[in-house]
Amino acid sequence: MLLPADQRTKLDDTDDTLFYSAPRFVTHVDDGFIQQLTDLYRERLKPNTRIFDMMSSWVSHFPDEMQFAHVEGHGMNEEELAKNRRLNHYFVQNLNANPKLPLPDAEFDAVVNCVSVQYLQHPDAIFAEIHRILKPGGVAIVSFSNRMFYQKAIAAWREGSEGDRVELVKGYFDSVKGANIPGFSKPEVIVRKPNLPSFMQMLRIGSGDPFYAVVAYRQS
Repeated sequence: MLLPADQRTKLDDTDDTLFYSAPRFVTHVDDGFIQQLTDLYRERLKPNTRIFDMMSSWVSHFPDEMQFAHVEGHGMNEEELAKNRRLNHYFVQNLNANPKLPLPDAEFDAVVNCVSVQYLQHPDAIFAEIHRILKPGGVAIVSFSNRMFYQKAIAAWREGSEGDRVELVKGYFDSVKGANIPGFSKPEVIVRKPNLPSFMQMLRIGSGDPFYAVVAYRQS
């Protein structure tokens, strides 16, 4: 087990389906973060490939000029997903209740997760699923900042520093290995932080959201 039970808990342990039942047509990070994420996607994703946008919403932040063979979306609110023009198909599923993805093995060239990893109560199971659905050599990109729905983030995320959170995500990737599972490549960390004291960042005074991404590839 990657995380002990007490580190998986949330302050609000009511059904996630209820929390996400109303659509939120907002972006949860600022324009600077979004631009950095789009640039990263432009660098690491390839046109005419199959993408799984996990824990998505009404916008995916892919480069406008980059077209894909298929984008499969997943999230918790159908109205948000229906408004996302980049998705060819989508499904609604609470991964904390059922971490098994209804997707074939080795189906996708890339899996992306934007500012949502902090809500996963069973990240070891989910990252094993990411590995399963990726083609050999496929890329997983997990991006996050210091913002969250605090009451829905797991204790390990809430109580950790920003550096601790990077190590958590690296650990999620590293947890996927076994005798017959080659796992992921060594996770690559990308960090672009505002040059201001952390309390000013939290208060959003004079600077933008810090950008974090952890990138790894499925081993053959």
